[in-house]
Amino acid sequence: MTPRIAASIVLDLATKFPFVAVTGPRQSGKSTLIRSAFPDKPYISLQDPDICEFASSSPRDFLNSYPEGAILDEAQRSPKLLSHIINRTTADENKGPFLLTGPLPLSVLSGGRIGIVRLLPLSISELAEAGDLPADIDELLYRGMYPTLQDASVIPSTWYPLYISSYLDRDVRRVVNIRDLTLFQRFIRLCAAQTGRIVNFSMMAKECGITHNTARAWLSILEASHLLFFLQPHHRSFNKRLVKTPKLYFCDTGLAAWLLGIGESARIATHPLRDALFETWVVSELMKGRFNRGLPANLYFWRDNVGNEIDIIANHGDSLVPIEIKTERTLSDEHFQGLRKWLSLAGNEAGRGRLIYAGNERQRCEEAAVIPWRELDGLAGRL
Repeated sequence: MTPRIAASIVLDLATKFPFVAVTGPRQSGKSTLIRSAFPDKPYISLQDPDICEFASSSPRDFLNSYPEGAILDEAQRSPKLLSHIINRTTADENKGPFLLTGPLPLSVLSGGRIGIVRLLPLSISELAEAGDLPADIDELLYRGMYPTLQDASVIPSTWYPLYISSYLDRDVRRVVNIRDLTLFQRFIRLCAAQTGRIVNFSMMAKECGITHNTARAWLSILEASHLLFFLQPHHRSFNKRLVKTPKLYFCDTGLAAWLLGIGESARIATHPLRDALFETWVVSELMKGRFNRGLPANLYFWRDNVGNEIDIIANHGDSLVPIEIKTERTLSDEHFQGLRKWLSLAGNEAGRGRLIYAGNERQRCEEAAVIPWRELDGLAGRL
């Protein structure tokens, strides 16, 4: 098992909260992390119908059956238990701690005294530590970073269809009333084609033959399932009119690549969405750097109405750190023009810029620290 950085924050939260929820996409390693961090805790899976029935019919008795706490896997399968947990944490009745995993609803994650850790697929730091980091960035973008796929014998083009099928059956069919799952899967593929782009709800609705409101609702489902997330625009205008619509990103490039029909890593280099996939990978890595330390996201993007843009703005309170992402393997002076423009607008509010690129060499630049893709972990652990 690849050691997870988030293990330390989970252990820490378990000393401070009666309930700790580890949430994130399916197969990101939530159960494995919890079971390795708490090997002496009873492991209870609510996939078992009898256990789920007991938890739902008598949530108080169910929790009291484990006075020293337990691991409750697939906890979302019992909404009545989750509702009881929200009330119970405020009453401070339990001894615990209880460790919950699953795609838990917002009402649980925002209610009561519950510690929250969001676990995405493996980070570049974790892959490097395990000796599994590919030599080529295109191989990384193609294969993705789900733990199972780090086994070379597991073929992405075989694994991802099963992953989506399981997701549709376990998360979508059970939770929401979507009659046409084939259309919903088409919508997921359309979302993959939009990764790294500003969301266009009307276009997405038209492409799938659904209403604008349905497109918004389906995006919310995908966000709640941790298949994708949104990067919000930064609010500072610097005397410019700003774009106010968020950008969409997949949590994992391997899944996005499969949904785009990319069947082998060699196709990444010439694919028209390679830039978007690389940007998606960088943004998701920076998000992991925050989540693995138990911190909320502090990342935004900045774009005005005439096309000036900075890919990422990291808000440090007293300064704004601009980060540009470039897919090229070599850099030229023109790659720094966007940073120069923004730095001149931001003035004293700006921290030193960063430029992350798909090459392998360190470079020195007055406007920014230049970071090769293989060294992204250092930045992700500091933002």
